[in-house]
Amino acid sequence: MTFKLPDSNELKQLAAELNLTLDDDRAQTLLEYMQPIAEGYEFIDSVKDELPVSAYDGRDYHYPEAGENPYGAWLLKCHIKGAASGPLLGRKVAVKDNIFVADLPLTNGSDVLADLVADFDATVVDRLLNAGAEIAGKTVCEYLCLSGGSATSIDGIVQNPRKPGYSTGGSSSGSAALVAAGEVDMALGTDQGGSVRIPASWTGVVGMKATRGVVPFSGGVPIEASIEYIGPLTDNVADNALYLEVMADAGEGNRPDYTSALGQTTAGLKIAVLKEGFGWPSSSAAVDQCVKSAASHFASLGATVEEISIPGHLTGPAIWGAVVTDGLWQTLKLNGVGFNHDDIYSPAMYEVMRDWTRRNHDMPINAALILLLGRHLEKYDGHYYARAKNLVRKLRAGYDKPLRKYDLLLMPTLVDTAAENPESLDDASDDQIMQTAFGNTLNTCQFNATGHPAISIPCGQVDGLPVGLMLVGRYHDEKTIYRAAHAFEQSTDWRERK
Repeated sequence: MTFKLPDSNELKQLAAELNLTLDDDRAQTLLEYMQPIAEGYEFIDSVKDELPVSAYDGRDYHYPEAGENPYGAWLLKCHIKGAASGPLLGRKVAVKDNIFVADLPLTNGSDVLADLVADFDATVVDRLLNAGAEIAGKTVCEYLCLSGGSATSIDGIVQNPRKPGYSTGGSSSGSAALVAAGEVDMALGTDQGGSVRIPASWTGVVGMKATRGVVPFSGGVPIEASIEYIGPLTDNVADNALYLEVMADAGEGNRPDYTSALGQTTAGLKIAVLKEGFGWPSSSAAVDQCVKSAASHFASLGATVEEISIPGHLTGPAIWGAVVTDGLWQTLKLNGVGFNHDDIYSPAMYEVMRDWTRRNHDMPINAALILLLGRHLEKYDGHYYARAKNLVRKLRAGYDKPLRKYDLLLMPTLVDTAAENPESLDDASDDQIMQTAFGNTLNTCQFNATGHPAISIPCGQVDGLPVGLMLVGRYHDEKTIYRAAHAFEQSTDWRERK
C-alpha cells in the first residue's frame, strides 16, 4: 500500500462531504501544504515495522487427532521451550487462540481471520517463556470471543472435563477445559466480559482478571480497548498467583509480589456479600445457596462477613453492553487493530482483516447480533457509547464506596451451573447460543467496565457440576484477593461442598 494525495477534484469532493467549500485556487493551496505531510507518510511506508523478535524457536506445530484431543479443547499442539531457568521451569502452558504466538496460526474462533499467522509473540507469551515455561499449544476459543458458552467456535464444541456433554463456558473455553483435565499447568485466557472467570466457574478451576493495566494486552486480538484483559487459568490459587506475578507489569521497577499472601489467614478481613449478585431471574437457587454457604465458611475462618446492597450492579450489563457493541464495531471498521492504545499493532492482522466482510457469511447468532447492532449504532454517532462510558464512572463509584469499608465483595461468578452442549454446531439452537453467550455475563461484565480485579474460585458443586465464587477487590489489591481465595481453598474441598 502506497500513500497518495488526492487530486484537486478529489479534494473538493471530500470538502463537500464535510460541508466545506473549496475553489480551485484554495484546493491547490491546501495540496501544497499537504505535500510535506505526504512525505511523512511516504517515509512511514519506506521503513519496516519493528516487531518483537523471540529468542525461542521450535515453532513447529500440528493439529491433533481426536484421540489426543478428547474434549475438543486444543486448536493445535507445539513444543516451544522457554528459558533454561526461571520460576516456571518445566511448566506447560496453553495459549488461547486470540493471543499471538509467533509463526503459529490464529483464528480467534472464526473464519474472519482465516490465513492469519502471528507475526510476533504477545508480551505475556514472551514473559512466560522468559520465566522457563513451555508453550504446549493453542486452545479453541469462541467465535470472535463473543460467547460465554462453548459451542460457537468454527473449530468445534468444547466439552467440560468435569461432565462431558456440558459446556465449559467461554470464551476461553479450550483453555479452561485443558486446565480442568490436567493437560497443562496453566492456560492463558482473555476476559472482555468475563471470558476467564466464566469458564473457570463452570469447569472448577481458578481464573483471575487483574486490575485494568496490570497485565499487558499487547498481542491480544482487540474487541474494545477499555474492557480487555489477559488472565491466567490454573488448577489452584497458588499457581494462579505465581503466573500473574510473571505476567504483570513491574510498575516502578519491582516485580509484584502476590505469592507472599499465600498461607495467610482471613482473620481480620471484611467481606461484603453483594445482595444483587444473587437472585437474578435466571439464578439457580442451589447455586445461590452454595455460594452463601461458602460465605459462611469465610466467617468461620475469622473474616467479618456482612451482606450489602449495590443497586447499580444490576445496571452493569446494560452499561457494558453499550461499550462493547459500539467498541467492537469501530475496531472492526479499523481492520481489527483499533486506535488509541499503546499495544503492538500487527501488520499481519491488518492485512488479513482488510477484506474481513467477505469471510463472514455464516456466523452464530450472537456474533451476527452484535455486528448488526454495531453497524446500526453508527446512525447515533457514538451517543450511546459516550453515555455508557459516563455511566461507567458511576458504576465504578458504586463499588469503590463499600470497598473503602470492606476488603472484598463476594458473589456467584455465574448464576447457574453449566448448560448442556448441543450435539453438534449444526444442532445448536439460537436459544441455546444466546442464553450462554450473554446470560453468563450477569455478574462478571461489570468489572471489565470498571477495572476492578476479580477472581473466580470453585466453592462447591451442584449435581456434579462446579459452582464458582467471585471475589472482587480494590484496585491493585490482588494480594488480598489471593490471600482470601487461598485460605478458602486450603480449608475445604470444593468437591465435597453443596
